Order: sequence, then structure tokens, then C-alpha cells
Amino acid sequence: MSEIIEGAVPQWQPPHDTGGKEPASNWAQGAWVLYEWANQTYFSLITIFLFPPFFTNVLAANPVEGQAYWGYVQAIAGVTIALMSPLLGAMADAAGPRKPWIVASMLMCAAGCFGLWFAIPGEPLFHVMVSLIVAAVGMEFAIIFANAMLPTIASDRRIGLLSGIGIGMGQLAAIFALILVLIFFQLPGEVSASFIPAEPLFGLSKAAHETDRIVGPISGAWFVIFMLPLLFMVPDQVTRGLGRREAAKAGLIRLWETLKSVRHFRNVGLYLLARMLFYDGMTAIFVFGGILAASIFQWGAMQMAIYGVWVTLFAALGGFVGGWVDLKIGSKRTLVWAIIGVVVFFAVILSFDRDRIFYFITVPVPEDAAAFSTLPQQLFLVMIALFGLMVGPVIASSRTMMARISPKEMMTEFFGLFALCGKATAWIAPLFIGIVTELTQNQRFGLMVAIPLILTGLVLLLFVKEERASAVVH
Repeated sequence: MSEIIEGAVPQWQPPHDTGGKEPASNWAQGAWVLYEWANQTYFSLITIFLFPPFFTNVLAANPVEGQAYWGYVQAIAGVTIALMSPLLGAMADAAGPRKPWIVASMLMCAAGCFGLWFAIPGEPLFHVMVSLIVAAVGMEFAIIFANAMLPTIASDRRIGLLSGIGIGMGQLAAIFALILVLIFFQLPGEVSASFIPAEPLFGLSKAAHETDRIVGPISGAWFVIFMLPLLFMVPDQVTRGLGRREAAKAGLIRLWETLKSVRHFRNVGLYLLARMLFYDGMTAIFVFGGILAASIFQWGAMQMAIYGVWVTLFAALGGFVGGWVDLKIGSKRTLVWAIIGVVVFFAVILSFDRDRIFYFITVPVPEDAAAFSTLPQQLFLVMIALFGLMVGPVIASSRTMMARISPKEMMTEFFGLFALCGKATAWIAPLFIGIVTELTQNQRFGLMVAIPLILTGLVLLLFVKEERASAVVH
């Protein structure tokens, strides 16, 4: 019988400890980093910046209904991921190779993304919601298996650096995709320049919202194409010779044993709880922050794409810097300081309105003021940039911390639990934001729900030890 114990592996060592040979080549590690380039476009175009405003303001009967339906989509996807991800992770650990699971998840996500092309205004929302759920579930499953490959291709010393570089690469991909959408689909007909076509690419119609719907196929194709280096270049885990049925049975048994043995890896459990809280709060800020900005400043699709490029640029910089800081001081310290920064800058972000800054100072704003031309908008952009600079290290180091403290022998299973804790309660923050917003009729008060979630997670994180748990057979 397997029993999980902690403390068998020394605590994280500083960078001067360079012992150990790299398990995979630099080319293979670079191919793994490129997987972040592959997946981030989906999050930027579909879940954060462009598709949510289109869904809530155009596809739905009204913004209130749209926000409610968007919450239902996220809740259903979150429950599905929560129920299935630990089992799939345990099955993958039992069967051995992760790439077959990655391929299946990748194709599932791509199918959902391509289904969004049929998100036609005036048509029933059901098939759009199904496509969103399928895409979200496929993406999260692919991330579970790809993340679990990291400790098998890089040393303990380098996983923090690779994770940070990966996050930075992902943010750069989001910037590149947003710029492409701007130049080829949003700016044509609006701005005259030599590098901007006179009409949207492929003859797409803005009146039929084809320029909005195209983000689904773009995200799906992008994901498939840029996942190919990982599939062809990154070495997979050696097979253990179990078929699908045997792997399912072994996975169920192993998952049950892991859940029963939770008392033996309390440190990992405490970290998962802390991460669940601070990550849920931060994710809610990202999702609803763009909606708040669009509502306050009356930004359309073009302005939101520019806003997305701006935020993502600083998140990318934060990811690169965070990876370097993680290498120097460790994952826990990097996380603590980055989370503090997230809370401080978010509190300032909430202080802006169309004609107000820092909660109490009113500034004159003309009724016909252009986008990004007023002091509140400009200060908002400065603060959201600093917020993005903190988000990059949180994303990168939270994954690195999990890789540092999880048993190597059960890495995929633990990343399944990582996804479980990340998704099992992902509906809580949006639900409470919706309730508080409705009760107070104030978007800012609703978003303030995220702050106690993040602070509670930060306090719990302070008690987590940066040391690896080990799976030992007795």
C-alpha cells in the first residue's frame, strides 16, 4: 500500500547549488516553453478580453442576462474539470505517457473554439455555451498533462526559470494575437494607415459580427499549430504497459489512496487551499476587470483589444522577471510579494471612474472625450499595467511551487489535484461578485469580494513549507 509522507526531500536550495544533470535537452525545454505560447491566445481572446464583451453585450438579450449565462458556462466547465481532472491525472500516471492525453484534450479544445464561429446574434445561445464549455474543459485538461511534464524535463533548480519564461512567452503570444486581430479585423475601415487593410481580412463582415466570431477559429488553430513542437520534441514519460481499462482501474485506486492519505501531505494540501483562494480572486479580477473598464469608459471591441495588449505586455514582463526572481529567492517568497502587489494595485484600480480618480478626487471630463485621452483613463491604464506586472509572477511561481512540493512519482495526479483545487471553487468568486453587485447596484463593491479571498490565501501561504513530499511504499 502506498503512503504519502513529507520531508524526505531537502528544502529548495539557492541557485549556487548546481548539482544534477538536466533530464532533457535545451531544445526540448524550449519546446515545452512554446506550449505556453500555444495556449495563452485562447485565454486572451476568448475568456478575458474579446469574446466575453461580445457574448454579454451582443449575443445575449441584455448585459445582465449575458453576465449570468457567462457565469453558468464557467460554473459548468469548472465542475466538469473539478470532477474529472484528478482521475485523468491518476490514469495518466498509471498508463505512463502523457502525450496521448494531450492530443485528445487539444483536439477537444480546438473543436469547441471552432464552434464559436457559429455564435450568430439572434440565434439561441445553447450551442455557443456548449462550445465554450467544451473548449474550456479541453484546454484545462491539456494544461494538466503539459504542466506535469515540466519536472521530468528540467532539474529542480531550473523549473522556476522555465515556468517564468513560459508564462512570459504566453503573454507575448497574447499580445501578438491581439495585435493581429486589431490590424486585420478591428481597425480596417476605422483607421487609415499603410499597414492596415482597407477591409477586414477574408472579406469578413463587421455588420454580421464575423470579425468578433473569428476569434474562436483563430484560437483553435493557434493552439493546435503551436502545440506541435511539444508533441514532437519533448520526451514523454516511459510507458508502464497498462491499457486504457487497466489504467482507469489503477487510476481510480490510486486516486482513492491519495485522497485517503491526505493527512500525510498536509503541506501540499495547505498550499492547494491557499492557491485556490488567491488564484480564484485574481482570476475574477482579470475576467471582470475588463468588463468594468468597458462599462466605465465606454470602450468598444477595438479599445478592448488595445487594452488587452497593454495589460498582457506587462504580464509578460512580469512572467519573465518573476522567473528570474523565483530562481534567486524561491517560489514562496516570489508568490508572497507578487500577491501583495496584486492587492495593492487592484485597490487603486477600483478608485477610478469616468470623472474621478483615487476615490474622492473629481476631474473635468468632456462628454465627447476620445478613448484613452482623459486623466482617469490614463491613470487606470498605469495601475492596470502595474497589476499585470504582479500577475505574471503569481501565475508562474504558483505552478513552480506545486512542482517543487509534489511527489515526483505522482506528478500528473498532483497536477490533477492542482487543477481540481483551481476549478472546484472557481464559480464562488463570480457568484459572490454577482450577488454583491446586484445587492449594491455597484460594480466596484461587487469586485471588492476578490480582496478578502486573495488576502486569506496569502495568510495560508505563509504557513506552507517549500519542501517536496515523497511517495514511499511500505
